[in-house]
Amino acid sequence: MTDPVQEIEEAGQTLARARAEIAKRIIGQSDVVELALTAILSGGHALLVGVPGLAKTRLVSTFGTVLGLDANRIQFTPDLMPADILGSEVLEEGKDGSRLFKFIEGPIFTQLLLADEINRASPRTQSALLQAMQEGEVTVAGQHRALARPFHVLATQNPIEQEGTYPLPEAQLDRFLLQIDVDYPSRDEERDILLATTGIADAEAEQVLDAAGLIALQRLVRAMPVGEQVVEAILTLVRAARPEAAEASEAARGRLAWGPGPRAAQALMLAVRARALIQGRLAPSLADVEALAVPALTHRMALTFAARAEGATIRGVIAEIMAGLRLEEAA
Repeated sequence: MTDPVQEIEEAGQTLARARAEIAKRIIGQSDVVELALTAILSGGHALLVGVPGLAKTRLVSTFGTVLGLDANRIQFTPDLMPADILGSEVLEEGKDGSRLFKFIEGPIFTQLLLADEINRASPRTQSALLQAMQEGEVTVAGQHRALARPFHVLATQNPIEQEGTYPLPEAQLDRFLLQIDVDYPSRDEERDILLATTGIADAEAEQVLDAAGLIALQRLVRAMPVGEQVVEAILTLVRAARPEAAEASEAARGRLAWGPGPRAAQALMLAVRARALIQGRLAPSLADVEALAVPALTHRMALTFAARAEGATIRGVIAEIMAGLRLEEAA
């Protein structure tokens, strides 16, 4: 019988090698890499929000290489149609004159999908991803077609240029396990980027995992024990962020139009385990809950009109809620 402690330690070593390979091509952005890896190990999807030129596309292609996954990229545009993502049936004529429909798979039939600038596509096209992200299958011409295993979507969104875009509906935002804010690099990191990417040769990352190995790690994440104190902290945090709930904090009642649903608590439960595994720990702690509160809740909450007028931010409201909870006493 496999020793769970040894299994977690070996997984931590494997993930450390994976992060080292990713760091060959992604300079800095260690928090972004950890959060993206957390989302994938949790079996979920992530929304990367940042201005152009911050290596979001490079990050996804590097993840595909290191994790041993087939990767595709879709550039979302206003004229993109659902069939451009899912695929379509075409009528083919055989040599004997017979005709039959043949299904041509779209780029969604992959293991790691980069949905670039997802908010540029129309709502109809955005919704084509809903079933795939939630159920791991798509329906084309009345037939259910299973996607590859594992299947993950890493979508990007530009927070500045909003003209001609279609904000993602709440139902689709909720499908993303984490929202990852990609910030500018530090001066030293940007210097290293200049030296590393403007020469003749570009660094190459090597494969560390494959699809089967990743699936095994995802099972291990779900098998990790979670202490009662951490469970209670997650429940306390999520319920305090619902303005209509009896346990709502003052910050939520005064500034939020709506708060996170049960899927937010599920996301936190998985993400804290994955973060602990990445860092080589045997079980998640309250520090993991605090570290993942913003990525797990930001896209699942909305400010009231009055709060927006006052200049409030979702991140600031979450910080206020966290400050008033004293999670160490949640249990």
